[in-house]
Amino acid sequence: MSKKILIIDDEDLFREDLGMLLTQQGYECRTAPTAEDGLAAFREFMPDIVLSDIVLPGKNGVEILDDLRQMNPACTIIMMTAFGTLETAVEAFRKGAADYILKPLVIEDLLRKIERIEEFQNLQREIQLLRREIFRDSETLPLVGKSPAMQRVFEMIQKVAPTSSTVLICGESGTGKEVVAQAIHNSSPRKEKPFLALNCSGFQETLLESELFGHEQGAFTGATRTKEGFFEVAGEGTLLLDEISEMPLALQSKLLRVLEEREFFRVGGTRPIPVQARIIAATNKDLQKMVNEGQFREDLYYRIAVFEIHLPPLRERLSDIPLLADYFVQKFNKELKKNYAGISPAAMQQIMAYNWPGNIRELRNVIERAMILGSGPHVEVDDLPSQLQGNRLPVSTQPNLKEAMKIYERNHILKILNDNQWNKEKTARELGIDPSTLYRKMSQLGIQEPDR
Repeated sequence: MSKKILIIDDEDLFREDLGMLLTQQGYECRTAPTAEDGLAAFREFMPDIVLSDIVLPGKNGVEILDDLRQMNPACTIIMMTAFGTLETAVEAFRKGAADYILKPLVIEDLLRKIERIEEFQNLQREIQLLRREIFRDSETLPLVGKSPAMQRVFEMIQKVAPTSSTVLICGESGTGKEVVAQAIHNSSPRKEKPFLALNCSGFQETLLESELFGHEQGAFTGATRTKEGFFEVAGEGTLLLDEISEMPLALQSKLLRVLEEREFFRVGGTRPIPVQARIIAATNKDLQKMVNEGQFREDLYYRIAVFEIHLPPLRERLSDIPLLADYFVQKFNKELKKNYAGISPAAMQQIMAYNWPGNIRELRNVIERAMILGSGPHVEVDDLPSQLQGNRLPVSTQPNLKEAMKIYERNHILKILNDNQWNKEKTARELGIDPSTLYRKMSQLGIQEPDR
């Protein structure tokens, strides 16, 4: 996105020539002949950089510095003059000017100054993004899995990532919805641009509106300066609206307009700002049910559900648990400075038998806690929390993890087959595998029907 430059100068030829030159360099330029016209253009244009002459009709350039700084503190102001004095320069710097240059301008020097300003402003934006990151959920969950359900998720990510389509990610809490959103961003042409996540359940309605759209100075009590919202800061990157089901209905209508018109207004603002970011929404609730109950706008639902990805809960992807558990063991070996070799077969049986209502986030916490309490070299049953120990299964005496997993897999398939009176198609559906895969596993594990 090109930088916007406002030129305030009463010399018509100089002003228009400089504007044309900077436009040819790729900048978006506007010009004004007086201080008053410059202030009006500033309010409408909201430039990144101002080049202002000091000697102007009416108010001079130094006198409007305070007004410019109040409207947008992030804007960089360069003063220009053919009649420079030390006192004028000191006054300009005191009021917030970033630089002071003499006419006639040396264009190469001016372009170098603008380039340095661009670098500084980009750095400031990166710092702002990093500060926002501090308030995000620090619990990152891995995108790991070989189960058929997760393979379908991976395929959908790869298909939708290159597009700019709006994506809705659904799944229970702790299944890794933000990780999927990040994966879509990282696999897209926007990967070098910002990725921002805003939890819609973490703010009151008025604060959430300000976080989304930003606000102008004086828009409400406490708005002492102009603030950019998430839509603006995201730029050409990706914005994740997490827990969108918690957004108030009044704000849902404003979001719908933004998605349809691809522009928004800051709170208290009158200038439309274009939306360039890709929007991804996430929820742990059934939005279709909320629509039927009048708790979520139907038109907004269809607007965000252009491409829907459903993340399965951990209890529906049991085959991924050993992979995830090993990932967390390696992760916490580094973070906790431990040297665990892995999880014992007995402990793994307990982990596999648990229902995991908190999904991957709960598994992460359980492994971290066990590695803090345990003494190694393996995570043992006694290191696990009581809710897992209460689901004790007959412990395998097989020390080899692969063999222990085979024992568990055989027992689990036998249990589901018995529950379904050996209906193999129904069993395969519940296990999340193809019938042919079930027959192959039965043969490999020596599972035969009782009458045989």
